[in-house]
Amino acid sequence: MKLGIVVNEGPYTHEASDTAYNFAVAALEKGHEIYRIFFYHDGVNNATRLTVPPQDDRNIQQKWTELQEKHDLDLVVCIAAAQRRGILDENEMKRQGKDAYNIAPGFRISGLGQLIEAGIQCDRLVTFGD
Repeated sequence: MKLGIVVNEGPYTHEASDTAYNFAVAALEKGHEIYRIFFYHDGVNNATRLTVPPQDDRNIQQKWTELQEKHDLDLVVCIAAAQRRGILDENEMKRQGKDAYNIAPGFRISGLGQLIEAGIQCDRLVTFGD
């Protein structure tokens, strides 16, 4: 089955990100294909490379990056939601006249068209968070 995943909540404010991550791992282990994971609303906060959780806590951003590297996943961050929350890649940093970017490895910024495309291309689009 070809799956799309939408993550709408931040990594440390809600269980949605952890649940989405665990769902993705389980789906891949069962042989399903993940077409795209789309981070929307506060879910874009999963994509900052500046997250520094306590040593005894999980690093969900790092877990997403490692999963992306292992399975060559398409981790897409909504551009409008990202800009509102200060998540920028190098191109957006330059375009917006900022002096730094903070998107984590494995994530990319794009528009809502990527979410629509996932809904069309996938057998199921599963949403985590409000």
